Amino acid sequence: MTREQRTPGLPGAHDTAQTDVLPFHPHVLTTARRVAEGAALAAGLLGLVSLIGWMSGADALKEVLPGVSVAMKANTAMALVALGLSLFVIVRGGPRTAALIVSRAAAVLVAVLGALTFVEYATGRSLGIDELLFHDDTAHQGTGPPGRMAPNTTGALMAAGVGSLCVGAARVPAWVSQVLGLTVGALGMLRLYGAAYAVPELEQFGPYSGMALHTAAALVLIGTALLLARPGEGPASLLLNAGTTGALGRWLFVTVVIVPPLLGWAVLKGEDEGVFGERLGTALLVCGHVAVFTAVIFTTLAVGRRVEVAHGRLEWQVRQNELLQAFMDHTPAVVFIKDLEGRFLAVNTTFEQSLDLPRHRVLGRRDDDVMPSDLARQARAADLAMLAEGKPVQREEQLVLPGGPREFLSTLFPLKDASGTPYALCGVVTDITERVVAQREVQRSHQRFVALLESAPDATLITDGDGTVVMANPQVKRLFGREPGDLVGTGVTGLVPAARRRRHGALLKAHLRQRDPRPTVLDTDLFGLRDDGSEFPVEVSVSSLRSEQETLVLLTVRDITERRRLEAERAERYEQQRHIAYTLQHSLMGEPPRLAHLPSAYRYLASVQDPGVGGDWFDVIPLDERRTGVLIGDVMGRGLEAAAVMGQLRAASHALAGTGATPSGLMAALDTFVGDLGDQLVTCVYLVLDQGRHEVTLCSAGHLPVIALPPDGPARRLRAPVGVPLGVNDARSAVPFEEATEPLRPGSAVVLYTDGLVERPGTDIEAQVDILTRTVDVVLRGAVVEDPGTLDQAADHLLKALIADTDTSDDDVTLLLLGVPGPAAKGPRV
Repeated sequence: MTREQRTPGLPGAHDTAQTDVLPFHPHVLTTARRVAEGAALAAGLLGLVSLIGWMSGADALKEVLPGVSVAMKANTAMALVALGLSLFVIVRGGPRTAALIVSRAAAVLVAVLGALTFVEYATGRSLGIDELLFHDDTAHQGTGPPGRMAPNTTGALMAAGVGSLCVGAARVPAWVSQVLGLTVGALGMLRLYGAAYAVPELEQFGPYSGMALHTAAALVLIGTALLLARPGEGPASLLLNAGTTGALGRWLFVTVVIVPPLLGWAVLKGEDEGVFGERLGTALLVCGHVAVFTAVIFTTLAVGRRVEVAHGRLEWQVRQNELLQAFMDHTPAVVFIKDLEGRFLAVNTTFEQSLDLPRHRVLGRRDDDVMPSDLARQARAADLAMLAEGKPVQREEQLVLPGGPREFLSTLFPLKDASGTPYALCGVVTDITERVVAQREVQRSHQRFVALLESAPDATLITDGDGTVVMANPQVKRLFGREPGDLVGTGVTGLVPAARRRRHGALLKAHLRQRDPRPTVLDTDLFGLRDDGSEFPVEVSVSSLRSEQETLVLLTVRDITERRRLEAERAERYEQQRHIAYTLQHSLMGEPPRLAHLPSAYRYLASVQDPGVGGDWFDVIPLDERRTGVLIGDVMGRGLEAAAVMGQLRAASHALAGTGATPSGLMAALDTFVGDLGDQLVTCVYLVLDQGRHEVTLCSAGHLPVIALPPDGPARRLRAPVGVPLGVNDARSAVPFEEATEPLRPGSAVVLYTDGLVERPGTDIEAQVDILTRTVDVVLRGAVVEDPGTLDQAADHLLKALIADTDTSDDDVTLLLLGVPGPAAKGPRV
């Protein structure tokens, strides 16, 4: 975009970079350039005429008034020809490189010629350039050296040469050449004023040559060409712009150039004719200037006032347009304003982004200039239809943009003047693609939901927060005998027997009162009511959806009559099997003997899983008068298989202990026995209590540590090497079992147990054993361990401390407590 062009559209809507560009009428700029070309050509012709006079010897061509005025020097004539050629070529422009080179060379020649002449004046020496071309025979007309230009002519030509070079240099600001042009013109005008007012001092400076009259005219022409060579820039742009400042500047410039010289000439004429004296003439000149400039000032003030008012209105309008443009730019919708011919007057940022076009390529153009042809025809048809109807129009439509098809909500409305006549139209186009897609997805989701609801195998009802049915699927007909449509708007408790409605309603309200109700399945004591009045047990799945507007409850109802019947049958069979298994467990484990010299208490808790039998066992075996064998073990696994292995191991260990086998020997024999059973893993520990020697010998096959409580110290674990569980060794790499002997003072208590007592998911079994040890210390410290009742109470305390709920234990638990009496105890008694 050139500096002479303006962006069409709303005031203030053009780019910030263009706000300081002065407006110009193209024909004014063209005329200014034509004047510059003519002035340069005329100055060159004046120089050429004088140069021809020098070549032909015709004095009439050298002087304006032969014999009276000063002749134009040959160097001056040559310089004027070169300047005229240089400026003419530069102002006309064009791609002719050779001509531009010649014009610049001519400008350099003139500047160098002026500079050398100035050096001659400054040094008082001749450089041989004054009569280089022609012998000067006009020396009688001046006092300077023959052929040498006047000093004022020298300065003017030097400035003109530099100015011509600056005009052709785009990087040099225009004001440089224009100031030089004004200087050159001022020097020429000074000579003309001297001639007009008959003031010789303005023609010739001291003893030097004077400036020829036609030289002065040529310099005025050269200055005019320099000023107007670049009319759209620098000071010249202030005179030639189309605005108020340009008009005022041109009027003032003409006034200053014409009026003062005329007043001066009139005053001098009156003085020469004797009409008034010199002092009165000066007073009249001053008075005339004051009058003229007073008129100019008031005229300027009047124009300035109108400019201020217009500027204020323009500022207000620009501000309004800026606010409007800012509002449009911050609107996410596409906003545009067109005139009645369809040309865009204003668009917002979203419009630019939608079409991927900058604003300056849209403003002032029509739809078909900026949009695809199909879209442009569609938009223009919509505009014409709205204008024909004369009122706002809103519609949804799909438009194909460069990025693909999009859904839009477009609103068109006319902009009317005070008389109600439309002068433009405005459009607001909102991209609703996401909303339309979301609506379609909602519709599809609703259809899928309805299809899913209707295809659900169970009766499904949706109620509000008060229990009123808002939707039901067809399966309620099969389950309750009622049509889904008949249930809508009724209370869901109507599907419950009358005697149970209060409880069912309370359950629903309790579920909704929860802060974050989670989906729940209820099947305890819930019943439905068929249309024929019969009742049946149901399972109800309840879930809820809460929003700020409402609460919806989804109820899935299933008839569980058959399930209840099967559960009752299964429970009956389970109790039968459990009774059989429990009887088998006790028959295999047997009843340990009651020994007078070794009081004991034990607890056995069967697992709630499987049939309630497992592989835990213990045995107390009298060996002689003061020695007793104690064995506790655990077969990995549950069920009848584990119980059967346990029975075999108990019988084998009892028989081996009766032979007097050492603890390590008994373990080795049991290991061989378990290895023959195949795929079995057993942990156990065997103790031999020697009450005569007050010691205990024990051997462990991967079992948990035995806890002992001495009569005068804290409870502790008995130190014993822990071997591998039974069934791990093989014949080639058997790990021997080791036994250890620990002192056991009379009055001590010994606690043996299986892992069901201390093993819990997510806990450290060592920490649980520590808890058991501390609990033994608390429960039995200071107690009479010879009393079986005390041991019974201690066993109950230990179970409660280690097992939170004995009814839900998922592993067998075996606990054996032994009290070691003092020496007064009798021998074994079975």
